[in-house]
Amino acid sequence: MEPNEIPSQYQPQDSEDRVYQAWETSGFFNPDNLATRKKPFTIIMPPPNANGSLHIGHAVFVTLQDIMARYKRMRGFKTLWLPGADHAGFETQVVFDKKLEKEGRSRFKIPRDELYQEMLAFTLENKKIMEGQLRKLGASCDWSREKFTLDPDIVAKTQQAFVEFYNKGLVYRGERIINWCVKHQTALADLETSYVEKKDPLYYFQYGPFVIATARPETKFGDKYVVMHPGDIRYAKYKDGDTLDLEWINGPITATIIKDDAIDMSFGTGVMTITPWHDAVDFDIAERHKLPKVQVIDRIGRLLPIAGEFAGMKIADARPLIAEKLKAKGLLAKTDEAYDHKIAVCYKCNHPIEPQILPQWFLKMKPLAQKAIEAAEKGKVAFIPPRFKKIYFHWLRNIRDWNLSQQITWGIRIPAWFKRESEIKNQGSRENMEDVYVGMTPPEGKGWEQDPDVFTTWFSSGQWPFLTLGYPNSKDYKTFYPTDVMETGWDILFFWVARMVMLGIARTGKIPFKTVYLHGLVRDKDRQKMSKSKGNVIDPLGVAEQYGADALRMALIIGNLPGNDIIISDDKIRGYRNFANKIWNATRFLLMQIGTPPATKKVKYGAKEKAMLVKLKRLTADVTKDMENYRMHHAADKLYHFFWHYYADKVIEEMKPHLDAPDGTTEKETAKALLLEFHRTLITLLHPFMPFITEEIWKHLPKENAKGRTQKENLLIIEKWPTT
Repeated sequence: MEPNEIPSQYQPQDSEDRVYQAWETSGFFNPDNLATRKKPFTIIMPPPNANGSLHIGHAVFVTLQDIMARYKRMRGFKTLWLPGADHAGFETQVVFDKKLEKEGRSRFKIPRDELYQEMLAFTLENKKIMEGQLRKLGASCDWSREKFTLDPDIVAKTQQAFVEFYNKGLVYRGERIINWCVKHQTALADLETSYVEKKDPLYYFQYGPFVIATARPETKFGDKYVVMHPGDIRYAKYKDGDTLDLEWINGPITATIIKDDAIDMSFGTGVMTITPWHDAVDFDIAERHKLPKVQVIDRIGRLLPIAGEFAGMKIADARPLIAEKLKAKGLLAKTDEAYDHKIAVCYKCNHPIEPQILPQWFLKMKPLAQKAIEAAEKGKVAFIPPRFKKIYFHWLRNIRDWNLSQQITWGIRIPAWFKRESEIKNQGSRENMEDVYVGMTPPEGKGWEQDPDVFTTWFSSGQWPFLTLGYPNSKDYKTFYPTDVMETGWDILFFWVARMVMLGIARTGKIPFKTVYLHGLVRDKDRQKMSKSKGNVIDPLGVAEQYGADALRMALIIGNLPGNDIIISDDKIRGYRNFANKIWNATRFLLMQIGTPPATKKVKYGAKEKAMLVKLKRLTADVTKDMENYRMHHAADKLYHFFWHYYADKVIEEMKPHLDAPDGTTEKETAKALLLEFHRTLITLLHPFMPFITEEIWKHLPKENAKGRTQKENLLIIEKWPTT
């Protein structure tokens, strides 16, 4: 081979698309084309949200999962890495709302069907872009099996799950307190809220003989119950059910004493009034004591007529005025002007959450959680790193019923119908529920209207591992389920992973995956969270274009311990671009020296060469062991140092004098054979980590057993992993 047959410099921009096209055309991403293989290995890709470009966090999971898939494919497994995209209900609604705002439009003024079709076109366009970006990063997933959470079969089976759960008594419609986002006009799950530190005045009001403390005087108009701990000796003379006449915001009221263990005796004066409609703790107290609940604030964040002269006002405007009125009535005991506390906010818009009581569809979680706990206790699901198992248990043991409803257009419609008057009559209660119909087809008769709400996106994505495989009767489901690994970020352990385990067991009777691998969050070199406002965001596609996808992948895997923060910087990526150049230059040197393949009969390894080969075998064994135990970060680091500091700096240098010997001599042929053995082995071991450059190099290397094989059969992607 002439040295000019391999370019003098490696230019990833010139080869990566061509290499990926060769892989995709070969059909080897599809496990059905790996004909001789028996044992399956399956990863279901966490479906990225189809509402924008891939970010650096996506590049992390693509890198990790592609490494796993390529390794298992080379080990002879019938490897399926199934890609997909998520309609991402609320998140996409937020993104689209911003788009509409820029256009001077509002979703609340667009007919539902028209809005849905606009959003579908927007999402499908983004999905197509995202698929191209996954290819740019080297994702060797089976595109022929790609799924979207709004594919008709996924929609139907998600709705069917709801119907089945309803028929089993696990789904119910109830009036419960929920997290309400005033800006987005929808209920949010607990996990879709964040908590922020806030400094507000803490008011101490005289409530009859008691002093109560609150940072929210605007909620107190309906407070007619004063609650204290039954063990608080300060209030021993008051009995549960006693009544008191007292002066309050809008005149005299009669208050009732309630004794409840939930009261924190150390907070304030140990006495509180309750606002069950607008506080989760208060709601629970009211439920226990069967107390009425009064709404004070509406769904757009304004005070209702119960607030008298303050009716129609926004909370922020009314709060100081209400305090002033109580002060004028002599009912303000004192004010702490700098009270530090945490408040719940929408995780997307950061507006304060306004708890509301609304009729919603809930899934009973305790029965589902218990089986998910048992699966992990029995070792059916393993966690990497193991410390997350305790966190998983804690969350499941303290789980609350799950609100499945969201008041948005974008998503899978809930298959429930109401008679118009029944929803008003029932107010969402379980009474007279014969006027509510749940089923896969609309009910017969007139006057039925389908529930306008959609499922939270986590209900469909929580069933992703088995729905994507054609549950319950397809060949894929029977072959590839349960899957082997669920690789995702630790931050969605509760959002998604725990729910997949619960829903997987509930619907299929099996765990959805055997191993949960949790990666950390990406941070910059100063360990700061990446954000546009800080200007420290790294665009994965931009750096892949500049330095090559392989350099980005190495930067994302080396030092990436499961569950820990991932530190990334331009300098780090550039460093692995230099490593790619080192590999390329070593290849050029080798090909220049080899000329013709080594003459096997002339090869005779001495003690020095044998010692070198022992080190290569040991590296292969170590890397294989790391890969089998999901220590990809260690494997990549070992390969980097071995290639650069041992193979390139030592082995090649020590062989150079022998390469100057005449062609056909034992000295030269042995040196050629040794270097070729090292190079083939290292390029093969590096392939899962740096697939583009290794595949490009592989086609230039002399190969054993290449005769009789087609061009695609000589691809490195299906080369056998080196034996140990």
